[in-house]
Amino acid sequence: MITDTLYPEIDYERFGLKKGSAEVNVKCYVSEPCTDDPLLRPAVIVFPGGGYWFCSPREAEPIALAFAAKGFAAFVLNYSIGTGEFPSALLEAAWTVDFVRRNAEKWNVMKDKIAVCGFSAGGHLAANIGTMWDAPEVRDMLGFKNGEARPDAMILCYPVISTGDCIEYGSIRNLSGGRADVDPELKARLSLENAVDDATPPAFIWHTADDTCVKVENSLLFASALSEHNIPFEMHILPKGDHGLSLCNPAVDIPTERELPWISTWTDSAADWLRRL
Repeated sequence: MITDTLYPEIDYERFGLKKGSAEVNVKCYVSEPCTDDPLLRPAVIVFPGGGYWFCSPREAEPIALAFAAKGFAAFVLNYSIGTGEFPSALLEAAWTVDFVRRNAEKWNVMKDKIAVCGFSAGGHLAANIGTMWDAPEVRDMLGFKNGEARPDAMILCYPVISTGDCIEYGSIRNLSGGRADVDPELKARLSLENAVDDATPPAFIWHTADDTCVKVENSLLFASALSEHNIPFEMHILPKGDHGLSLCNPAVDIPTERELPWISTWTDSAADWLRRL
């Protein structure tokens, strides 16, 4: 497997932003070609959860390896956390999508099959780049004018979406540095069901009905917004399961006897969905 670490080239200081308290980087997990004429692979860029306060290891490399085993080129973005400096993480996500696309030939990646996959707060980031890939900040700060940062699909795993009645306060407070509490315009902008439009990419969404940390209404609101704009999506609302289950198997330290079969197979469903797009 080809492994590498990349560092987003973003001039934070020029725009008065800060990058995260931890190292911002992109980890690559790309299988070595098996023949002289390798097949092109779809790609998945993973955004771990962690409330915009940390990047959860159990939603990082294990996810990348799971998709790599299914024939995908996989990448993990460890994005800015704990700064309250929106849109730092959005810019990092945009840079990563563009970088993977520009280097598609190097990694035998399909340029038009680059998905983002986010968990919890990372799901918010995935939906954020999926809906704001052409935002003024992305265009002005990164110079992207032609959809370079638009992902071709989103995989949203128990995502934080809304700043309305089902808000997950910790994630939004960390993302905005508390500004969303006093800035109604910013609060509405970070409620991503409001940001869906006709150019939003298709989505695969899964959530558990009894998630007490990030309420399932987040996913329902986003799916409803997609439906209003005739954006294709597949959604699985699963009956039970705690928040943050990731793969729900021993790879993320969940013993076999505690696996939930309706959750631990979600990567199969997501991979099948991506291949059908």
